[in-house]
Amino acid sequence: MNPSSGGPCQGIRNLAPELIKLGIQNEVVCLDSPDSLYLKQESFVIHAIGKSVGPWQYNNRLIDWLRENIEKYDAIVIHGLWLYHGYAVRKVLKELTNQIPYFVMPHGMLDPYFQKSEARKIKALRNNVYWKLIESKIINGAYGVLFTCQEELKLARNTFTPYHPKREINIGYGIPKPFLSIGDENMLVESNIRPYFLFLSRIHPKKGVDMLIEAYNKLLITNDLGFIPDLVIVGPGLEEDFGNTILKSVQRNVLLKDKITFKGMLTGEEKWKIFQGCEVFILPSHQENFGIAVVEALSFGKPVLISDKVNIWREIQNSNAGLIQSDSVSGTLQLLQTWIELSESKKKEMYLAAFSCYEHHFNVESAAKRTYETMLSLLRTNN
Repeated sequence: MNPSSGGPCQGIRNLAPELIKLGIQNEVVCLDSPDSLYLKQESFVIHAIGKSVGPWQYNNRLIDWLRENIEKYDAIVIHGLWLYHGYAVRKVLKELTNQIPYFVMPHGMLDPYFQKSEARKIKALRNNVYWKLIESKIINGAYGVLFTCQEELKLARNTFTPYHPKREINIGYGIPKPFLSIGDENMLVESNIRPYFLFLSRIHPKKGVDMLIEAYNKLLITNDLGFIPDLVIVGPGLEEDFGNTILKSVQRNVLLKDKITFKGMLTGEEKWKIFQGCEVFILPSHQENFGIAVVEALSFGKPVLISDKVNIWREIQNSNAGLIQSDSVSGTLQLLQTWIELSESKKKEMYLAAFSCYEHHFNVESAAKRTYETMLSLLRTNN
């Protein structure tokens, strides 16, 4: 449940409190240290049984905990794939006389990208073996596989065989409205004061930040468009090799060093303020199952400039809430250029459309209600 680990744990934090409001009690068992500060303020029960070890994230306490507690629950949801916790849940469930239905939420981990990426050849081979031995049994034995959007569901069918889950269910996904967000759409437009592009995500090759910097550099070199907003890059990973290389390359570039600001990871009010102050959000990711940060930007009425590898791009395009291009340097440059060239009236329309897109597609209350109704219907069928 460490916030720095990305989307799945944040998705749980978003959804669980809303499900509790609907009468569904949620409890999470996780492989975190019980004294982790990030676990102290949650509104739902978390059983932290201690940290895992190794790339499989093994914890010898998990199976014992499951054996002692699993029969208390009406249903189990396994979040994420390829790790020990999925194996442990299925092993314990197979030991029971009275079967408890379990669901799997892959969080994009069945996306073909991970098997086709040149940088992941060894991991892809490992996944193929692991799929045959373990993961296919977990997926195909589940009562249902839960997806965050229709694009994720469709892509999952093209990655591994045998793949024949009992049910594929698009439950959607959502985020709560940030506490600094303003319901009046006109005020959301007027809150756009500081002129900067905002990239907020992990500093990782998959996220396309290197392409973004290259495209931004080209934009500055060939600039005949007048004023170019600054670029603010927010997210963890600057201390790692890739992030450190990116940071040093910008610092050595005379044109970029005064135009690009790195903020590291921001949380809470600082994070919301950086959203609220930006002109537009950009994420040219090579693969994004849902993109919580994309939706957070929409909730502030900020249009999003994204690649067509962000799985919610169709909802955004159909809502006129952003611009879509390929996950390439040229595609990213086109995003930046097109935004700058938009008239103020077109930008204003897009600001309003962004907030409307969030309300219509990605409000967490609606997502929780869909999840509640879907799970309740399936569990009644099972009984």
